Amino acid sequence: MLSVNIDHVATLRQARYRAAGVYGEPDIVQAAFEASLGGADGVTIHLREDRRHVTDRDARLIRQTVQTRFNFEMAATDEMVKMAAELRPHSAMLVPEGRNEVTTEGGLDVAGKLDALKGVVARLREAGCLVSAFIDADLRQVQAAHTAGFDVCELHTGPYAHVFHECGGDYRHKRLAAEIEQLAIAGGEVRARGMRCNAGHALNYLNVRAVARLPGLNELHIGHAIVSRSVFVGLRQAVAEMAALCRPIAGAPVPGDEP
Repeated sequence: MLSVNIDHVATLRQARYRAAGVYGEPDIVQAAFEASLGGADGVTIHLREDRRHVTDRDARLIRQTVQTRFNFEMAATDEMVKMAAELRPHSAMLVPEGRNEVTTEGGLDVAGKLDALKGVVARLREAGCLVSAFIDADLRQVQAAHTAGFDVCELHTGPYAHVFHECGGDYRHKRLAAEIEQLAIAGGEVRARGMRCNAGHALNYLNVRAVARLPGLNELHIGHAIVSRSVFVGLRQAVAEMAALCRPIAGAPVPGDEP
C-alpha cells in the first residue's frame, strides 16, 4: 500500500502565505483528495511543533474530509498526544523532531527512551490509534518497539536511498546489497514480533522498487518525490505513477538478484 505524505503541499503554501497569516493555495485538503483519486491507500501529514508547514487547521480539515487511511506523524509530546486524541487518526507515527532539520533525519531512539515511550504508546492506543515507530533498520530498536507496545514499525530508508544514489542504482554493488539486506532482516524481525512493517523516507521513482518488493512489507510512506513530480504532471498522475511502482509483483526478484 502507498500512503502519500502531503506536507510539502503546505510547504509551498506557507512560502507565500505564512507571513500574511492567511490560508491560500495550494489547498492541502484538495491535495488529499487528488492523492486518493490517484490511487493512494492513505494520506500522511506531519504536524510539527513549529508548524512550519501543516497547521492545526489543516489537520482537523483533513481528518474531517479524507476518505482513505489517515496517518498522523508526530513528536512524542503531551501537546501532540492531545491533538492525536482529538483527531483520532487511523495511525499515529512517532518520529524524532529537530528545529534545525529540513525534514526528519534518523529514526526514533526507542531503546533509549523506552520508559517514556511506553506511556505515550498507551495513551495513543487508548485513543483508538494504531501506533507506529519510525526507526532505523536496527534490531535493537525493533526489539524496543515491541517492548514499548508499538503496533507498527516504519523502517527508515534514508540510508538506503543515499547509498542507492552513490552507487548509481547498481544493486550488484556490495554496499547497496547490504542496505537492502539490512532492511529485509529488520523487516523480518518486525513481523516475527507480531508488528506491521512499513517503510519510508527519501524514496523516489528510481529507488522505490527494491523496497516495495521486500517480503511482508505493509505500506510505503512517500511524499517529497511525489509532490515534486506533481509540479510537472499534476498530483493525481504523480501518485498514480508511484502507486504502480509500489505494487509488488508476484515472483519478481529484488533488483540485483536477476541473472
